[in-house]
Amino acid sequence: SPTNHLATNPELLELTRAEGGANLMRGARHLVEDLGRAVAGKGPVGTEAFAVGDTVAVTPGSVGIYVCGVTPYDSAHVGHAMSLIVYDVLVRYLRWRGHQVTFVSNYTDVDDKLIDRGATMGLDPLELANRNIAQWEAEQERLGLLKPDVRPRVSTEIANIIAMTEEIVRHGFGYVTPSGDVYFRVRAKADYGKLSHRNIEDLRTGTRFEPGEEKEFPLDFALWKAAKPEEPASVRFDSPWGPGRPGWHIECSAMSRRY
Repeated sequence: SPTNHLATNPELLELTRAEGGANLMRGARHLVEDLGRAVAGKGPVGTEAFAVGDTVAVTPGSVGIYVCGVTPYDSAHVGHAMSLIVYDVLVRYLRWRGHQVTFVSNYTDVDDKLIDRGATMGLDPLELANRNIAQWEAEQERLGLLKPDVRPRVSTEIANIIAMTEEIVRHGFGYVTPSGDVYFRVRAKADYGKLSHRNIEDLRTGTRFEPGEEKEFPLDFALWKAAKPEEPASVRFDSPWGPGRPGWHIECSAMSRRY
Protein backbone atom coordinates (compact mmCIF):
# COMPACT_ATOMS: atom_id res chain seq x y z
CA SER A 1 0.00 0.00 0.00
CA PRO A 2 1.28 3.52 -0.79
CA THR A 3 0.46 4.53 2.78
CA ASN A 4 3.17 2.11 3.94
CA HIS A 5 5.86 3.82 1.86
CA LEU A 6 8.29 5.67 4.07
CA ALA A 7 8.97 8.28 1.41
CA THR A 8 5.32 9.35 1.16
CA ASN A 9 4.51 9.11 4.86
CA PRO A 10 6.90 11.15 7.05
CA GLU A 11 4.89 10.32 10.16
CA LEU A 12 5.39 6.61 9.53
CA LEU A 13 9.12 7.14 9.09
CA GLU A 14 9.34 8.91 12.44
CA LEU A 15 7.08 6.36 14.13
CA THR A 16 9.24 3.52 12.79
CA ARG A 17 12.29 5.24 14.21
CA ALA A 18 10.65 5.89 17.59
CA GLU A 19 9.08 2.47 17.95
CA GLY A 20 12.09 0.60 16.57
CA GLY A 21 13.78 0.45 19.97
CA ALA A 22 10.67 -1.05 21.51
CA ASN A 23 8.14 -2.99 19.46
CA LEU A 24 10.22 -3.88 16.39
CA MET A 25 13.32 -4.75 18.35
CA ARG A 26 11.39 -7.08 20.63
CA GLY A 27 10.75 -9.22 17.58
CA ALA A 28 14.49 -9.53 17.06
CA ARG A 29 15.35 -10.39 20.67
CA HIS A 30 15.24 -14.19 20.41
CA LEU A 31 17.17 -14.17 17.13
CA VAL A 32 19.86 -11.95 18.61
CA GLU A 33 20.14 -14.04 21.76
CA ASP A 34 20.30 -17.35 19.88
CA LEU A 35 22.89 -16.13 17.41
CA GLY A 36 24.90 -14.43 20.11
CA ARG A 37 25.14 -17.70 22.06
CA ALA A 38 26.05 -19.59 18.90
CA VAL A 39 28.80 -17.20 17.88
CA ALA A 40 30.16 -17.28 21.40
CA GLY A 41 30.25 -21.08 21.16
CA LYS A 42 27.69 -21.55 23.92
CA GLY A 43 24.94 -23.35 22.10
CA PRO A 44 22.94 -24.02 18.94
CA VAL A 45 21.12 -21.43 16.87
CA GLY A 46 17.51 -21.92 15.85
CA THR A 47 13.87 -21.16 16.47
CA GLU A 48 10.98 -23.13 17.92
CA ALA A 49 9.95 -24.09 14.40
CA PHE A 50 13.36 -25.07 13.07
CA ALA A 51 16.50 -26.00 14.96
CA VAL A 52 20.01 -25.88 13.55
CA GLY A 53 23.04 -27.62 14.95
CA ASP A 54 25.92 -25.96 16.74
CA THR A 55 27.46 -23.07 14.82
CA VAL A 56 31.21 -23.11 14.26
CA ALA A 57 32.94 -19.94 13.11
CA VAL A 58 34.92 -20.24 9.87
CA THR A 59 37.33 -17.68 11.30
CA PRO A 60 37.25 -17.52 15.13
CA GLY A 61 36.08 -14.14 16.35
CA SER A 62 34.77 -13.11 12.92
CA VAL A 63 31.18 -13.10 11.75
CA GLY A 64 29.81 -12.58 8.25
CA ILE A 65 26.21 -11.39 7.94
CA TYR A 66 24.55 -11.21 4.53
CA VAL A 67 21.09 -9.63 4.41
CA CYS A 68 19.14 -9.95 1.17
CA GLY A 69 18.30 -6.36 0.30
CA VAL A 70 15.54 -4.69 -1.69
CA THR A 71 14.58 -4.93 -5.34
CA PRO A 72 14.33 -1.17 -5.84
CA TYR A 73 11.44 -0.95 -8.29
CA ASP A 74 9.45 1.24 -5.89
CA SER A 75 9.79 3.26 -2.69
CA ALA A 76 10.72 1.41 0.48
CA HIS A 77 7.98 0.52 2.98
CA VAL A 78 7.83 -0.20 6.69
CA GLY A 79 8.60 -3.90 6.17
CA HIS A 80 11.97 -3.03 4.66
CA ALA A 81 12.70 -0.83 7.67
CA MET A 82 11.75 -3.59 10.10
CA SER A 83 14.08 -6.06 8.41
CA LEU A 84 17.08 -3.74 8.64
CA ILE A 85 16.28 -2.76 12.23
CA VAL A 86 16.43 -6.46 13.20
CA TYR A 87 19.85 -6.92 11.63
CA ASP A 88 21.06 -3.54 12.87
CA VAL A 89 20.44 -4.78 16.42
CA LEU A 90 22.20 -8.07 15.68
CA VAL A 91 25.29 -6.42 14.16
CA ARG A 92 25.57 -3.93 17.02
CA TYR A 93 25.22 -6.70 19.59
CA LEU A 94 27.87 -8.92 18.02
CA ARG A 95 30.30 -6.02 17.70
CA TRP A 96 29.62 -5.10 21.33
CA ARG A 97 30.54 -8.69 22.23
CA GLY A 98 33.90 -8.12 20.56
CA HIS A 99 33.38 -9.92 17.28
CA GLN A 100 34.69 -8.61 13.97
CA VAL A 101 31.52 -8.37 11.87
CA THR A 102 31.34 -7.95 8.10
CA PHE A 103 27.84 -6.71 7.31
CA VAL A 104 26.72 -7.09 3.68
CA SER A 105 23.37 -6.13 2.17
CA ASN A 106 22.75 -6.18 -1.57
CA TYR A 107 20.55 -4.45 -4.11
CA THR A 108 18.80 -6.57 -6.72
CA ASP A 109 18.90 -3.92 -9.42
CA VAL A 110 18.41 -6.35 -12.34
CA ASP A 111 15.01 -7.99 -12.12
CA ASP A 112 11.71 -8.52 -13.96
CA LYS A 113 9.89 -6.05 -11.69
CA LEU A 114 12.37 -3.28 -12.47
CA ILE A 115 12.18 -3.95 -16.20
CA ASP A 116 8.37 -3.93 -16.15
CA ARG A 117 8.05 -0.85 -13.92
CA GLY A 118 10.68 1.02 -15.92
CA ALA A 119 8.80 0.31 -19.15
CA THR A 120 5.58 1.61 -17.58
CA MET A 121 7.29 4.80 -16.37
CA GLY A 122 9.41 5.35 -19.48
CA LEU A 123 12.64 4.91 -17.50
CA ASP A 124 15.66 2.69 -17.97
CA PRO A 125 15.46 0.03 -15.22
CA LEU A 126 18.90 0.89 -13.83
CA GLU A 127 17.98 4.59 -13.70
CA LEU A 128 14.83 3.68 -11.77
CA ALA A 129 16.87 1.47 -9.44
CA ASN A 130 19.42 4.23 -8.77
CA ARG A 131 16.65 6.70 -7.95
CA ASN A 132 14.96 4.41 -5.45
CA ILE A 133 18.26 3.27 -3.89
CA ALA A 134 19.25 6.89 -3.21
CA GLN A 135 15.88 7.52 -1.57
CA TRP A 136 16.07 4.35 0.52
CA GLU A 137 19.60 5.07 1.75
CA ALA A 138 18.52 8.57 2.82
CA GLU A 139 15.66 6.98 4.79
CA GLN A 140 18.03 4.50 6.42
CA GLU A 141 20.15 7.41 7.58
CA ARG A 142 17.10 9.13 9.09
CA LEU A 143 16.29 5.87 10.91
CA GLY A 144 19.78 5.85 12.40
CA LEU A 145 20.66 2.50 10.86
CA LEU A 146 24.20 1.24 10.42
CA LYS A 147 25.56 1.36 6.90
CA PRO A 148 26.49 -2.10 5.61
CA ASP A 149 30.21 -2.60 5.06
CA VAL A 150 29.46 -3.72 1.51
CA ARG A 151 26.44 -2.95 -0.67
CA PRO A 152 26.90 -5.04 -3.83
CA ARG A 153 24.58 -4.66 -6.79
CA VAL A 154 23.63 -7.37 -9.25
CA SER A 155 24.53 -5.08 -12.17
CA THR A 156 28.15 -4.90 -10.99
CA GLU A 157 28.46 -8.57 -10.00
CA ILE A 158 27.62 -10.21 -13.33
CA ALA A 159 31.04 -11.86 -13.82
CA ASN A 160 30.82 -13.38 -10.34
CA ILE A 161 27.28 -14.65 -10.97
CA ILE A 162 28.23 -16.15 -14.35
CA ALA A 163 31.20 -17.92 -12.75
CA MET A 164 29.00 -19.55 -10.11
CA THR A 165 26.44 -20.57 -12.75
CA GLU A 166 29.19 -22.19 -14.82
CA GLU A 167 30.36 -24.04 -11.71
CA ILE A 168 26.84 -25.35 -11.05
CA VAL A 169 26.47 -26.56 -14.65
CA ARG A 170 29.93 -28.14 -14.62
CA HIS A 171 29.03 -30.23 -11.56
CA GLY A 172 25.77 -31.47 -13.07
CA PHE A 173 23.40 -29.37 -10.97
CA GLY A 174 22.41 -27.10 -13.86
CA TYR A 175 21.71 -27.37 -17.57
CA VAL A 176 21.52 -25.08 -20.60
CA THR A 177 18.49 -25.02 -22.88
CA PRO A 178 18.54 -24.49 -26.66
CA SER A 179 17.13 -20.99 -26.08
CA GLY A 180 20.07 -19.96 -23.90
CA ASP A 181 18.37 -20.21 -20.52
CA VAL A 182 20.16 -22.00 -17.68
CA TYR A 183 18.16 -23.91 -15.04
CA PHE A 184 19.02 -25.46 -11.70
CA ARG A 185 18.32 -29.22 -11.73
CA VAL A 186 16.54 -29.69 -8.39
CA ARG A 187 16.40 -33.49 -8.63
CA ALA A 188 20.22 -33.57 -8.65
CA LYS A 189 20.16 -32.36 -5.03
CA ALA A 190 19.09 -35.33 -2.91
CA ASP A 191 17.97 -33.23 0.06
CA TYR A 192 16.31 -30.42 -1.90
CA GLY A 193 13.48 -28.99 0.23
CA LYS A 194 15.17 -29.86 3.54
CA LEU A 195 14.98 -26.36 4.96
CA SER A 196 11.22 -26.21 4.46
CA HIS A 197 10.75 -29.81 5.70
CA ARG A 198 9.21 -30.84 2.38
CA ASN A 199 10.26 -33.27 -0.33
CA ILE A 200 10.24 -32.67 -4.06
CA GLU A 201 6.89 -34.38 -4.63
CA ASP A 202 5.24 -32.21 -1.95
CA LEU A 203 6.69 -29.09 -3.56
CA ARG A 204 5.63 -30.24 -7.02
CA THR A 205 1.95 -30.40 -6.06
CA GLY A 206 0.10 -27.58 -7.78
CA THR A 207 2.97 -26.46 -10.03
CA ARG A 208 2.26 -25.90 -13.70
CA PHE A 209 4.37 -27.20 -16.56
CA GLU A 210 3.54 -25.21 -19.68
CA PRO A 211 3.78 -26.90 -23.08
CA GLY A 212 6.92 -25.84 -24.90
CA GLU A 213 8.89 -25.07 -21.76
CA GLU A 214 12.44 -26.29 -21.93
CA LYS A 215 12.68 -27.30 -18.28
CA GLU A 216 13.50 -30.90 -17.49
CA PHE A 217 11.28 -30.75 -14.39
CA PRO A 218 8.57 -28.29 -13.26
CA LEU A 219 10.46 -27.18 -10.13
CA ASP A 220 13.71 -26.37 -11.91
CA PHE A 221 14.35 -22.64 -11.63
CA ALA A 222 16.23 -20.15 -13.78
CA LEU A 223 19.87 -19.35 -13.05
CA TRP A 224 20.27 -17.35 -16.26
CA LYS A 225 17.55 -15.90 -18.49
CA ALA A 226 18.15 -15.37 -22.19
CA ALA A 227 17.54 -11.76 -23.25
CA LYS A 228 14.22 -10.86 -24.86
CA PRO A 229 14.15 -8.51 -27.88
CA GLU A 230 12.13 -5.87 -26.03
CA GLU A 231 14.39 -5.68 -22.96
CA PRO A 232 16.71 -2.65 -22.59
CA ALA A 233 20.40 -2.96 -23.43
CA SER A 234 21.32 -1.94 -19.87
CA VAL A 235 20.09 -5.29 -18.53
CA ARG A 236 21.49 -7.47 -21.33
CA PHE A 237 24.83 -9.00 -20.38
CA ASP A 238 27.13 -11.22 -22.42
CA SER A 239 27.55 -14.79 -21.16
CA PRO A 240 28.76 -18.18 -22.40
CA TRP A 241 25.10 -18.93 -23.22
CA GLY A 242 24.38 -15.72 -25.09
CA PRO A 243 23.10 -12.30 -23.95
CA GLY A 244 20.83 -12.32 -20.94
CA ARG A 245 20.63 -11.64 -17.22
CA PRO A 246 20.72 -13.60 -13.98
CA GLY A 247 17.77 -15.43 -12.52
CA TRP A 248 16.64 -14.29 -9.09
CA HIS A 249 17.92 -17.24 -7.03
CA ILE A 250 21.56 -17.20 -8.10
CA GLU A 251 22.26 -13.54 -7.39
CA CYS A 252 22.45 -13.58 -3.60
CA SER A 253 24.17 -16.98 -3.66
CA ALA A 254 27.05 -15.53 -5.67
CA MET A 255 27.28 -12.26 -3.74
CA SER A 256 27.08 -13.82 -0.30
CA ARG A 257 29.83 -16.31 -1.12
CA ARG A 258 32.09 -13.56 -2.45
CA TYR A 259 31.71 -11.17 0.50
